[in-house]
Amino acid sequence: MKKNSVTWIIITVVLAVILAIAAYFIFRQHKEMEEFKTRVEMEKERDALEREYADLALQYDQYEGGKLLINNDSLVEKLDAEKMKVQRLLEELRTVKSTNSARINELKKELATLRNVMRNYIIQIDSLNSLNEKLVKENKTVTRKYQEASQAASRLQKDKEQLSHKVTLASKLDAVGITVTSINGRGKTVSKISRTEQLKICFALAKNVTAEVGEKYIYIRIVKPDGDVLVKDRNALFHYEDSDINYSSRKLIEYTGEEMNLCIYWPVEEFLYPGDYRVDIFADNYLIGSRNFELKK
Repeated sequence: MKKNSVTWIIITVVLAVILAIAAYFIFRQHKEMEEFKTRVEMEKERDALEREYADLALQYDQYEGGKLLINNDSLVEKLDAEKMKVQRLLEELRTVKSTNSARINELKKELATLRNVMRNYIIQIDSLNSLNEKLVKENKTVTRKYQEASQAASRLQKDKEQLSHKVTLASKLDAVGITVTSINGRGKTVSKISRTEQLKICFALAKNVTAEVGEKYIYIRIVKPDGDVLVKDRNALFHYEDSDINYSSRKLIEYTGEEMNLCIYWPVEEFLYPGDYRVDIFADNYLIGSRNFELKK
């Protein structure tokens, strides 16, 4: 009986040891499984956190890359500093071990802080962009009003110039009723060139109350059929438009603004041949009248 009792005691002890060893291995395996699950979860969390850091870094790149214009040097410097910080923490996160849950949690909290900072910068940037858009619109409005004012001033200047031109034209003398007569030495009208001793050019200066009164030179040019001008002296010149041109004869008058009848004589001292001639009359740098006439053989 004693022998059996000892045997049962030994068996009981052995079973207890086996059970203890089995319980230890089960506990250890369970602990390793828990640690493995925790490590897997931390790796997932670290990967997700890494993507979030990368997304945040990308936002800073977009702002720095000029996709959104920021005309504020101080804000740009702050954005650059935050971007460097995000990139530094991202590099650290990529190297930190998944078992270092404390540092991963710290980086997770840091990410929340960085996001808040980024939101504040976005608010500032949006405010600056809104202000910039407002200034651009105001600038466009001011530019448009300036252009409208410039155009109005140009129109006024053009109207003024046109009015001035009209006034100038209105003040121009006008030679009317122009006649050219061939006469002999006794002042009698003749029909043949061979008997012509003078050409008598008569006309009237029309009444013009806007014209400047006072002494004026009236110039005539007698143009031959070949286009040459009859002159006694090639140095007999007067200014017309932008050049000096020859005149055949001139007469100084005292103009009063009232109608005035004039005759200017051209003594024929050169050979004249038959054909169509023209007389042009000038005053005050204007051509004030013309008349074609024919000299017959």
